[in-house]
Amino acid sequence: MDHVSTFCWFLLLLSSSCPGIKAPLMVQAFTGTYGINYGRIADNIPSPDEVATLLRAAKIKNVRIYDADHSVLKAFSGTGLELIIGLPNGNLKEMSESEDRAINWVKENVQAFPDTEIRGIQVGNEVLGGTDLELWEVLLGAAKNIYSAVNKLQLSDKIQIQTAHSQAVFANSYPPSSCIFKENVVQYMKPLLQFFEQIKSPFCLNAYPFLAYMSSPNSIDINYALFESNSGIYDPKTGLHYDNMLDAQIDAAYAALQDAGFKKMEVIVTETGWASKGDESEAAATVNNARTYNYNLRKRLAKKKGTPLRPKMVVKAYVFAVFNEDRKPGPTSERNFGLFKADGTIAYDVGFKGLKSSSATSSFLSLKDIHSPDRCVFHVIAASAVSLLLLLRL
Repeated sequence: MDHVSTFCWFLLLLSSSCPGIKAPLMVQAFTGTYGINYGRIADNIPSPDEVATLLRAAKIKNVRIYDADHSVLKAFSGTGLELIIGLPNGNLKEMSESEDRAINWVKENVQAFPDTEIRGIQVGNEVLGGTDLELWEVLLGAAKNIYSAVNKLQLSDKIQIQTAHSQAVFANSYPPSSCIFKENVVQYMKPLLQFFEQIKSPFCLNAYPFLAYMSSPNSIDINYALFESNSGIYDPKTGLHYDNMLDAQIDAAYAALQDAGFKKMEVIVTETGWASKGDESEAAATVNNARTYNYNLRKRLAKKKGTPLRPKMVVKAYVFAVFNEDRKPGPTSERNFGLFKADGTIAYDVGFKGLKSSSATSSFLSLKDIHSPDRCVFHVIAASAVSLLLLLRL
């Protein structure tokens, strides 16, 4: 078979396995290494316009939301903030059933906002491994229809399609090299990964050392979870040493991907964070621990380096979250992951400035401490009234 015939055969195979899909370009949906999740399950947080001002002042460019709320999309228009919007789990079934509905959804929530820098669509959140098995069945169909819609509207070179997974999809995650996908998940995960490999999307992981530590506080050194000085762990299979849990969680995902046949797929952390307050049974949820984790996370990401298993694959992560969300159900910790309080002041100091002055202690946690040849320097804009007005006029 000559080269031309081989190439044509490849295109035919691709189009037959994914109807309506052309060979995609790699979409750059993440600038730098640091982003943030903007959850809004609250009735007392600042307006989207104020949030856009807050994030610009903090120089946080990458933002994820869990829906496609038009008040947010309008507020972020022209700001330079880069958004990942969400197709909620409740919409997956209808999107999987009709490509026309998917096209209408993309028209209404992406195409209608040309001045808002929408970089991706998260199709569902933590579906596989969750309790709703019906969603497991429809996730791939919804992702394919949303991608097909984006493609037909000539947006596939600008919009990345993705979905985020929790740790619930994994089995045997310690040591990292032993991690595989759970047996009941594999039959759904593999076709999804095949599709994402074709459209050049990453594996999105919600990784919480906080939750892992809370589940086994007697066997995990909290300093290992907080990026603080500790003896770390040794993976006997790979001979690699880990000095923090987040790196180990990311490499566990890489090991599972490799086991499933997707060695080259990138892992991006779509959620990570530490609660600043919790119930009596959540002793690790303190302001000091949350401050330590989030400050050290910023330092870790500013180094722009990979993990022990994938040293050339720079770690990228979205911290959870902008605000404490007072209407979230569950334990107290669920309502206290915010870097900022509901009034826009900082919850604790990790180098950002709030919308107004705060009683939170200003301490050693200035990112001026991050200066070194291999580190990225963050310049934090003072949140004075004058600077905020200037930012609004940009």
